[in-house]
Amino acid sequence: MTTPTHNKRGALLALLAFALYASHDAVVKYVGGYYSPVQVLFFGVLMGFPVITMTLLRDKTDGNLIPRHPWWTLIRTVAVVITGLCAFYAFSHLPLAQCFAIFFSTPLLITLLAIPVLGEKVRLRRGLAVAVGLIGVMVVVRPGGDSDFNLGHLAAIVAAITGSLASVIVRKVGHAERSAVLMLYPMVANFIAMGLALPFVYRPMPIEHLGAFMTMAVLGSIGSFLIIGAYRKAEAMVVAPMQFSQIIWATIYGYVFFDERVDRATIIGAAIVIASGLYILFREGKASVSETTPVLQSKGRPEIATLPRPSLLMRLRNGSFPPPLPPAVPGQPGE
Repeated sequence: MTTPTHNKRGALLALLAFALYASHDAVVKYVGGYYSPVQVLFFGVLMGFPVITMTLLRDKTDGNLIPRHPWWTLIRTVAVVITGLCAFYAFSHLPLAQCFAIFFSTPLLITLLAIPVLGEKVRLRRGLAVAVGLIGVMVVVRPGGDSDFNLGHLAAIVAAITGSLASVIVRKVGHAERSAVLMLYPMVANFIAMGLALPFVYRPMPIEHLGAFMTMAVLGSIGSFLIIGAYRKAEAMVVAPMQFSQIIWATIYGYVFFDERVDRATIIGAAIVIASGLYILFREGKASVSETTPVLQSKGRPEIATLPRPSLLMRLRNGSFPPPLPPAVPGQPGE
């Protein structure tokens, strides 16, 4: 039974985890100033393999690595590869605060994608929240405004979309697929795809930059395990909103290490996106509103395949899968 004390501890663990995630992304931005996103992603995945190998050794589930839903697995794998490449490009070319403001649109996009993928019913209130949140994204990127819309903004938007798609697919097929399949396929695909492109963009790296890549792996790993602890101690409704705390760290890191200033449009747009995301999270917490709770079930953050998703790690540790999604009921009352 979850108590207020457990919720507080879970919230604190989540805040620490997302601070580490933001630190991970600051390191990505740092090395991205020297190397192509292809090289950054390749070595990020390479450094993540020891973690996933040790994790998979705990998997006692009988079976093989042949996906039970090959087409959904393929779509998710492609989506994760695109997410990682675009996210790393965005971190390299945009202020950190702008990146996070755009990535915070994932609850909105997951809500939209849950309609065709999960058969989710989205009624007027959540629909309006999604629309308002997407307006907030436009305020951040302000195409045609005083800050030129560039490839960095486009990459961040694409990463948010494909990361959301990957999260929704996990929710759809996760009850049937082994965690090993959901973890390994995107990582191997990223490793192969980036490895094939690496000779065209490779630059030799000094030892301190290799240390930066190792730091990325350590920060991401610790963050993932802290998120697991947070969800075990507290309710999802307590843990999930903590992700928005990353904007604070993004602002601090951007100012201290990259001489970035957060302009008014980014502050206003981020506030709109965060408010819309929080509204959707709290609406999903009401049993009468959502059958599948796609946003609350998408633990962690958008996938970049350098490390396994916290939700998959939780399944491995628990040795169980969530129950299959309930079938859609025609005329199901909404909000």
